[in-house]
Amino acid sequence: MRIIRTHEDIEAGLAGLVLLDARLEHVVAKAGPVPLRRTEPGYRGIASIIVSQMVSKASAAAIWNRMEEALGEVTADAVLSLGDDDCRKLGLSRAKAETLRRVAAATVAGEIDLEAICDVEAPAAIHELTAIKGVGRWTAEVYLLFCAGHPDVFPAGDVALQNAVGHALGLELRPTASEIDSLATCWSPWRSVAARLFWAYYAQELRRDVIPVTP
Repeated sequence: MRIIRTHEDIEAGLAGLVLLDARLEHVVAKAGPVPLRRTEPGYRGIASIIVSQMVSKASAAAIWNRMEEALGEVTADAVLSLGDDDCRKLGLSRAKAETLRRVAAATVAGEIDLEAICDVEAPAAIHELTAIKGVGRWTAEVYLLFCAGHPDVFPAGDVALQNAVGHALGLELRPTASEIDSLATCWSPWRSVAARLFWAYYAQELRRDVIPVTP
């Protein structure tokens, strides 16, 4: 498994994608620079992804900044020390606070190793991560993509990616998650680079910064 660590890995992936699917050549041309967006694996990484779910990038950044100000460092132990009132003051919804706590508890108890899981093949890693209540497939896939540098993950449930793929490939309707899964099959083993490409395309063509927050 080739880990996506550098911009050179991104360039290699883009070249590979164009060879796999000629339709992506114009997507690469329009997307502009494709960001690496890597962050260190561990509790802090997955916590930032959980915070970024279903909110704007600005809102997620504001919540994350408050968490860092309150905790000094966002660790599993620190999050477990927060009470319900603390979480509300930070701007965390009840669901997000509970998910952050469950992942923190599993990490502290040694039930999951967020660094070791980066070396596990994607299907098994996703299964292990989503076994924690509140951690959905999108969260697991984005963790593997940005924190683990996994080369072959495409978060098909991401609405921005669905819109980007539909727009870039000239589809009449926005493809569903299952349709995206089928489309992305031909982009293996570079699906993680394809996801970065389509996020960059969407940001460039539709003028929105939609890449998940990775502090």
